[in-house]
Amino acid sequence: MRAAVAILGVLTASTAMAADPPKAPPALVQSLLDCRGIADAGQRLACFDAGVAALASGVEKREVLVADKEDVKKARRSLFGLALPSFTLFGKGDDDKDRKDGGDRADERGVVTEIEAVLTAARQTRPGFWSFVLDDGSRWVMTEGKIIARDPRAGMKIRIRRAAVGSFLANVDGQIAVRVRRVID
Repeated sequence: MRAAVAILGVLTASTAMAADPPKAPPALVQSLLDCRGIADAGQRLACFDAGVAALASGVEKREVLVADKEDVKKARRSLFGLALPSFTLFGKGDDDKDRKDGGDRADERGVVTEIEAVLTAARQTRPGFWSFVLDDGSRWVMTEGKIIARDPRAGMKIRIRRAAVGSFLANVDGQIAVRVRRVID
């Protein structure tokens, strides 16, 4: 029961497309939280039992999606580089800002601004242009012809960061930055 109350993220169909983060939890979660205020132990337990049953039903019917912090981080990272409308489906990300441990970085809105990954594949598409596949499965291509001193290959580290006007820069194995864009298969 404690796990049900300690939900890190609940996404319902009604709040999934909202432009602004909700001011209060969804009604299903709020009714469960309201049970804490009932003084009588028997009534409080009955309230919690009913709330947990409603929550479980919503999860089973896929009307309610529950995501933990790690799932949200993975989802944010998987969307990096894609042109999407601005929405807070995966929260603001206040706990992920400017990490100093070498991991992905996010701005004050929780938007991922930089990722670090490992190449699983790299191939030259034409002279000066390369295509990269990262260990998360995302695919990136160079948008400007540039000679890279050491040819990219599987196992090399890559750092991709947001640049001006919606573009992205990548450094393969610490080499000079090249302009890239993400492609969808």
